[in-house]
Amino acid sequence: MIGKAKSISHGINDIRYITGESRNKKHPERIFHVGDNLLPPGLDVTGIWDSMRLTLEKSKRVKNSVIRIEVSPAPEHTKDFTIDDWQRLWDDFTDEFDNIELLDKNGKTYSPKTALKGSKGTVWLHLESKSGIPHLHGAFCRIDERGNINNDHDIHLRAQRAAERVALKRGWTTAAEVRETNIGQVNRDCMETLQSMESWSWDEYVARLRSKGYEFWELRDNKKILRGYVLKKGNARYKASELGRGRNLMATKLESTWKKLHAAPKTRTVSTQPAAGKSIPTTPRTIPVHAQGTTPVPQYTGYRPGTSPYHIDIDGESRRFFIPDEALDVFNDEFDYRETANSRDLTDMAAALFVGMLDTPAVPSGGGGGSSNDLPWGRREDEDEREWARRCAREAARVIGKKPKTGRKR
Repeated sequence: MIGKAKSISHGINDIRYITGESRNKKHPERIFHVGDNLLPPGLDVTGIWDSMRLTLEKSKRVKNSVIRIEVSPAPEHTKDFTIDDWQRLWDDFTDEFDNIELLDKNGKTYSPKTALKGSKGTVWLHLESKSGIPHLHGAFCRIDERGNINNDHDIHLRAQRAAERVALKRGWTTAAEVRETNIGQVNRDCMETLQSMESWSWDEYVARLRSKGYEFWELRDNKKILRGYVLKKGNARYKASELGRGRNLMATKLESTWKKLHAAPKTRTVSTQPAAGKSIPTTPRTIPVHAQGTTPVPQYTGYRPGTSPYHIDIDGESRRFFIPDEALDVFNDEFDYRETANSRDLTDMAAALFVGMLDTPAVPSGGGGGSSNDLPWGRREDEDEREWARRCAREAARVIGKKPKTGRKR
């Protein structure tokens, strides 16, 4: 469940909108009155606003005079709700909202409890025009009936926490959990869109994602130059900077990401390391990622919750695997693109080892004949995916070698 709140100065316009009397509201037939608080029954917009203004006369210094609130539960939790059920949900939300104190890092209160229950307000149910997803809108007076001002410092945090508490009490999925679950699918949709495009085109990228059901907002500066974008699905919004790996789905990096997905298979150069005290010339050799008598573990060839697609070039062919997100997190940490020049090569080899498409190649240990990789290789029965990913990352680093990024030298 998602909760939003903001104090605003244009209270009359907001009340017109949530009641359906605004000209900007295209579908007033999708709006239903849920209830009022401390208001006479049957008031229209003008009556509600006039009643609030009488209370606001108690304090001339309040500029943002109305608190605007939106509460959006997951549709599967409210599919059989009646208006009475929506009223009880609103009551639960305002109980939690009023009971929250915001504290600073020293434990001192900087935003005391509010009193929405003691303030004039009106609540309405809206159904989205396209999806039909229901959500609540409320408009409440900043000054309660005792003349106290409802504190609006970080009021958006108060709404978020109230929604989380209500969801937990009702056994619903919280907003954070929904977003965490969905962001993997958003990443997959973006990457699959890029993979399916035969040539790079911003307009085609936008059109294909819209065809998947996303709303697409472009963020442009005063010169109309694209600076970013936001995807929206349902009630959740995803900034491009939050998506992908290494922020590779940002607007400035999209074309580069597309090129990498469509690049021809590459080989990797590995240098043998001389043993201590030995003068052995470094002889580069190439190790293509290819199947060396191994087959991928079946669980990584199909999608499962908590996995993301990853493409590996094998025997001249690009293959897609679904690698657990926690394993990709390990690779991102071990081969941070901001610090490692060959992070993509290292990640590719670690991923190939992880899914079983590559046996670890033996690297001569120098001066002793034999190999530094004589120990048995493979996943242990008691080894979880995170630890297995760490071993694959270490092995990739041993074989290829990590190349640190260096700044410009004068």
